[in-house]
Amino acid sequence: TMTIHNENNIVEVHVRAGLYSSDTIFDYLRDYIATRLLSRNACFIMKINKEYIPDLREIGRVAFETETMKKIYSPKNVWVQFQSGHSVFASVKDWLVYGKHIERLCSGLPLY
Repeated sequence: TMTIHNENNIVEVHVRAGLYSSDTIFDYLRDYIATRLLSRNACFIMKINKEYIPDLREIGRVAFETETMKKIYSPKNVWVQFQSGHSVFASVKDWLVYGKHIERLCSGLPLY
């Protein structure tokens, strides 16, 4: 399921697929994406690369679920750089950068 919160510049995507379930937040106000993989008990945080991620105004429910997700997660596109977090619990400074929505999603999990 996907919920767009235009007033907060947030998109929430919840995938319920057993072992492959995940929750993702696109925070357009802070330009970060966080994905919590439930099977891995970990959270991956990425800076939004506007070359590959469409602007919030351009996202429609159907277009996002069909065309954009195929483009974003295409194996031909590499748009993230991996950098492991320093501890299981992020510092207060990190949460100021990532914002409260991502903090709620990822608090207490290893960050990557």
